[in-house]
Amino acid sequence: MAIDQDVLVVGGGLAGVSAALAAAETGAHVRLVATAQSTLRQASGLVDLLGYTPRGEGPLAEPYEAIPDLPAAHPYRRVGRAGIEDAFDAFDDLVGDAYAGDHTTANALVPTHGGLVKPTARYPRSTAAGLASDARDALLVGFDRLPQFDASLAAETLEASGVPFDVRGVTVEFPVDLGADPTVTRFARLLDRDAPVADDASLRSALAQRVAGHLDGEQRVGLPAVLGEATPDDVRASLAAHLGVDVFEVPMGPPSLPGIRLEQRLYDALDAAGVRIETGNPVVDFDAAAGAVDRVYVERSGTRVPYAASEFVLATGGLVGKGIDSDRDGVREPVFDCHVAQPADRYEWFDDDAFGDHPFARFGVDVDDELRPRDATGEPEFRNLRAAGSVLGNYDYAAEKSGSGVSLATGHRAGRLAGVAAG
Repeated sequence: MAIDQDVLVVGGGLAGVSAALAAAETGAHVRLVATAQSTLRQASGLVDLLGYTPRGEGPLAEPYEAIPDLPAAHPYRRVGRAGIEDAFDAFDDLVGDAYAGDHTTANALVPTHGGLVKPTARYPRSTAAGLASDARDALLVGFDRLPQFDASLAAETLEASGVPFDVRGVTVEFPVDLGADPTVTRFARLLDRDAPVADDASLRSALAQRVAGHLDGEQRVGLPAVLGEATPDDVRASLAAHLGVDVFEVPMGPPSLPGIRLEQRLYDALDAAGVRIETGNPVVDFDAAAGAVDRVYVERSGTRVPYAASEFVLATGGLVGKGIDSDRDGVREPVFDCHVAQPADRYEWFDDDAFGDHPFARFGVDVDDELRPRDATGEPEFRNLRAAGSVLGNYDYAAEKSGSGVSLATGHRAGRLAGVAAG
């Protein structure tokens, strides 16, 4: 017997979670299945909307103003401004005061661990004091056992970008001996506990003392984004109180504490919404009849388990996440075998310039206005299948800085359409 639900979402990233939550809001019974752990913990925790146009214009201060000029097949054009705003409103309501920029249409400029400034629409509250538009001088502080964040290099890069403040970078020794190659969660959990260290000082006060010795009039201090896993607000507030200046986190690469915190919040929301979640087992096949998907098969311990549903949402990721697969024979969508347009000549997949406009960056499934994947003739592959997130084609999320926004907007719309159709 097949395991049955109204809506089945395939994929556990931001698009899949957004789709599952939106479908659940319609009253549908929803299940989310994912091959592996969510990729959210590999992301910076920043939630972008549109930082640059496809022509490279930007950084954009008002991203919504650029939406009408995007190509007609761009996912944002499929969803429309109202759909994007609905998705971001839902995100704002879900994360509450954990994120800044809520219910606004403008981008903020957030410095990242490499010293680059990223235009983003929503950002963790822990990064808010570090915005590049803030004219206050800043001190960036790295830890000797955390090579992922080179504070001096980040400061030099920020200075070179023309930020309206002076910034320096220093490295301090973390007050606890962590041994070789400690994980970011090790730093975070120690700061959560705030246990006594040398001379009976707490860890946070000992760290603040080491940072204070480098302050030279700066009004804010940026530290790597490891300031607590369970109690990041308390850790940051404690350090700020000791130092007498604002403290902010600098987003880093994977694994990312802000990404892990966001993942936890989103998956708690799935539990609260009654979404059934299954991770760790891949979808390996499907059955379809009369132009509709009937069921998918999940491989579990060597057995193919059927999952039937009225509506399906494909949110498995793009080329990086293997939601779109490629080899010497071509590019394909591996779950439902949806059409992926591509030049027959592999040399036309990329540009000769390493930083050029690479066609492969826009490979993915093409969808109609109801986000149903279309075949080579432009007709829907299946009437009850929708797609969301980076499995979609016709946009370059890396160049545009639009990945999270497209995942939120298309996931929210796909989930809502699926939930209504299933009802």
